[in-house]
Amino acid sequence: MVKIVLDAFGGDNAPHEIVKGGVLALQKFKDIKIIFAGDEDKIKEILAESEYPFDRVEIIDAKEVIENNEIPTVAFKAKPNSSLVRAFDELRTNDEAIGFVGAGSTGAVLTAGFLKIGRLTGISRPALCPILPTVNNKHVAIIDCGANMDAKPINLLHFAIMGSAYLSTVYGVKSPRVALLNVGVEEYKGNELSKETYELLSKQPRINFVGNMEARELLSGNYEVVVADGFNGNVLLKGTEGAVVNILKMIKGEIKKKNIRKVGAVFMKGAFKALKKKMNYEESGGAVLIGCKKIVLKSHGNSTAKNICASIEQVLDMHQSKLIEKISQEIEKG
Repeated sequence: MVKIVLDAFGGDNAPHEIVKGGVLALQKFKDIKIIFAGDEDKIKEILAESEYPFDRVEIIDAKEVIENNEIPTVAFKAKPNSSLVRAFDELRTNDEAIGFVGAGSTGAVLTAGFLKIGRLTGISRPALCPILPTVNNKHVAIIDCGANMDAKPINLLHFAIMGSAYLSTVYGVKSPRVALLNVGVEEYKGNELSKETYELLSKQPRINFVGNMEARELLSGNYEVVVADGFNGNVLLKGTEGAVVNILKMIKGEIKKKNIRKVGAVFMKGAFKALKKKMNYEESGGAVLIGCKKIVLKSHGNSTAKNICASIEQVLDMHQSKLIEKISQEIEKG
């Protein structure tokens, strides 16, 4: 039996959807315990709405909440009894707790991961790593997508190693193809960071480095790991998500313009529904802060109960596949 810590008051739909997500996970997985951090009275009110195994629930009473507009380091000192701080304190000190799930302030979750949990030995910096679907029904990871706005070549090298270990260990991808995000595919393209990183990656035998990648190829299925600094990775992620959402809206708008298109859309309904499901963050969980001593998962700010349950499942998958141990082994190889 393992324990997963859940910030019940982090996210736009907290606490109701977060607590409900924990309940869904308890109903789905029989070998976990959920530790809810937040206002105990409110958590119990929500729990009372569902049937759940009482013996697999713990509650850490925390009356304060860190908001998105607060500076994380300042908030940590001002709100030591916040749900997020208490959750990370529990994760750090409880040996049975394998991971954390939270949908609150991204900056606060990242800062807590750095300061409260710490990085693995040999890792220069942890990185935020989401997974996206590709056109060939596979997966691609972006590492980093927001944890390190300013990075050095050694950081990106470690990102590549961690991302490769993630895809091979958790998703079963043999020899994941690693690409470096750049403005062109030629090795001489890009800024100094790109050029120096390219040289490092090309000499690293532990990864399958296949060269530079332009942003338009992210979902092509030609790569499993895309390496970037946090600034450019975040722009890539949000740009891709925004483009997909707006293209679907444009298609819907064009269909409505003519009756014949509406008729055709009836027959395409299944395809549109499948595509929407594939791109829906509720189906995929969250982004892992990879490189920490324990599993830290940042769920979407607008997470529903379904997404929180998927995030908890993601933590379980990473724990069962021994991702942290695998990363440590790869780094120790030098």
